[in-house]
Amino acid sequence: MRNIQASDLGHLKEGKSTMESDPANIEAVKEANQRFYDAFGALDIQDMEGVWETSDRAMCVHPGWEPLVGWEAIRASWAGIFDNSTLMHFNIQSVNVVADSNTGWVTCIENISSVLQGRASNFGIVATNIFVRTAQGWRMIAHHGSPRM
Repeated sequence: MRNIQASDLGHLKEGKSTMESDPANIEAVKEANQRFYDAFGALDIQDMEGVWETSDRAMCVHPGWEPLVGWEAIRASWAGIFDNSTLMHFNIQSVNVVADSNTGWVTCIENISSVLQGRASNFGIVATNIFVRTAQGWRMIAHHGSPRM
């Protein structure tokens, strides 16, 4: 394993990214990200399944949960969340999107109003959503949410 030297990070000091983002891919990843939040807000497991790459390499970390690996475990988690919720409204802020030809990711803040098990709450989550290009289009391969402090 090679040690990283300060000279290796010069592009970061200059504010330059090593990954050039294509505007068409940026828009496609934004659309895939919106489909995720639309499915989440609709509490619709079929729509959520259409957002994800339904493979064993998919990964999801809900705030405060252990990592879930593989679509079956992820699907069961969403089904449980949806079954226990009557409302899930999102106000997404601070969106940053990066994409190349086959991979893209979104970082954002999810401001959520929800009714879960009959109790209303408002809270914020810092999220990272990672997408891959598949034969069916852009699909989520990972979602990681952490409580906003």
